[in-house]
Amino acid sequence: MAFFLRGFPKIANRPPKRQPRQQPSPGTSNAGSAKAAGAAEEPGGASLAERTGWLKTLLAHCSDVVYHTFTAGKNTPCLLVYIEGAVDRNDLQQSVLKVILGDRFVQGEESLAGNLFDCKMLPADRQKTLLTMKDALQDILEGSAVLLLDQESRMMSFGLSSYIKRQIDEPNSETVIRGPREAFVESIQDNLSMLRKRLRTHNFKCVEQIIGTKTRTRVITVYMEDVCSPALVDEAARRLADIEIDSVMGSSYLEEFIEDNPYSPFPQLQYTERPDVVAAALLEGRIAVIVEGTPIVIMAPTTLFMMMQSPEDYYQRFWAGSWIRWIRYVFLFVSLLLPSFYIAVTTFHPETIPERMLITIASSREVVPFSAFVEALIMEVFFEALREAATRIPKSVGQAVSIIGALIIGTAAVQAGIASAAMVIIVSLTGIASFIIPHYDLGLSFRLLRFPIMILAGGFGLVGIACAMILIYIHLTELKSFGIPYLSPVVPMVPKDMKDIFVRAPWWTMITRPKFTSSRNLHRQKPNGRKWANPAEEGD
Repeated sequence: MAFFLRGFPKIANRPPKRQPRQQPSPGTSNAGSAKAAGAAEEPGGASLAERTGWLKTLLAHCSDVVYHTFTAGKNTPCLLVYIEGAVDRNDLQQSVLKVILGDRFVQGEESLAGNLFDCKMLPADRQKTLLTMKDALQDILEGSAVLLLDQESRMMSFGLSSYIKRQIDEPNSETVIRGPREAFVESIQDNLSMLRKRLRTHNFKCVEQIIGTKTRTRVITVYMEDVCSPALVDEAARRLADIEIDSVMGSSYLEEFIEDNPYSPFPQLQYTERPDVVAAALLEGRIAVIVEGTPIVIMAPTTLFMMMQSPEDYYQRFWAGSWIRWIRYVFLFVSLLLPSFYIAVTTFHPETIPERMLITIASSREVVPFSAFVEALIMEVFFEALREAATRIPKSVGQAVSIIGALIIGTAAVQAGIASAAMVIIVSLTGIASFIIPHYDLGLSFRLLRFPIMILAGGFGLVGIACAMILIYIHLTELKSFGIPYLSPVVPMVPKDMKDIFVRAPWWTMITRPKFTSSRNLHRQKPNGRKWANPAEEGD
């Protein structure tokens, strides 16, 4: 079956010169201009005019690029190039231009270049020397300011990026009553710092890669060196290195490239916007991939049971976390099978329904002109449309629309004879059950599988449901995430690793890490963590 198969302040009364906005000549398209610019050869000399012309050719029709020309030292022509809005102009004025135009370079005996490249105007990580124009162009596009001198092949880059970024806020989708209330943001450095704050060890490693020929997006893989398997790190690096795409706008772009089975309806990578969830995953021997420009971090490998866990499970008492986890598993099957089961028993197996309930269902369906399958299909499609509409409209009215809309549509459907009251209850329970699944993509997978199971139930009854469940089980047992079985540690069964699967065992009993995710340093803590509670053992 088919369903099994991301102009700053004036300086010396001399305003910055901007490139005039050029209009393409008649008969010349922008694509043609870009192609011609891309074919321009890098100038080999140190002439400032040649290099300026080369930059203006490649950056044609870029009105936000600023070309600031001035003289410094002993009348040495200089050019400062940057993108307006990407560079902090006040910092550029005070830290760079004020120093270059100062008396130090005017009165010096050496040339401007001789003194300038030995001068540290910014910290070492924000100031560097460039040797090629291609490197200079790339630094400009990444938000740096580049200084060029006449008859000097070397250039200087100043990391003064000032891109607007969002402040750290509470997570939107993974809220907890107890626990941290920080969420990742679009800044990759801020995200790394939040992880560093939680993992203060030299074993926390991060490897950076650049993906995207047009966007040149920074992608950082993080892991714990003393816990994570080296084979897993190498495999992740290999899969990411093989990606050749022009743009990466989010972590979901990479997810489809690196997952084991892209045609499976089930997600094989877990994602989160919470730093504490990522830190906990790294301590279990997993890896995480942080993508610049998105607050969503993906983690691998993952299993079905990991996506049934919520951060709230670990911030409350273990018995409460275990109870809520059992409720999730029960309602997982409710979300998947309840409409199909109703269709099967009312169409093929009415003898399984208690007599009084059967009479009630039959009387409510007396005015409905459709079969149970068509009735369920209509109501499920209506509910999915209502759910989608609630996510697209403004938040201030979204909740009201979803609740009131469901009530109005359900009541109207019953009064119009389109659906029975029992079917409205079935669809409502199914919708509520789908919201209990913590991982959105996993819940979406079961919502999609619900429809083919309904078709099988409408055609073959309980036998069709049984066949569908067998096919799903076979698919799940064959599915892997970075080589890890998707149903680990249940299939294959590893009893020692099941303390955090169906129940959330007390912390002092989870002495070792899961073996299926970590092949190194399995011990999480010392045994007898509550030795103080037994005075006899403490005396020994």
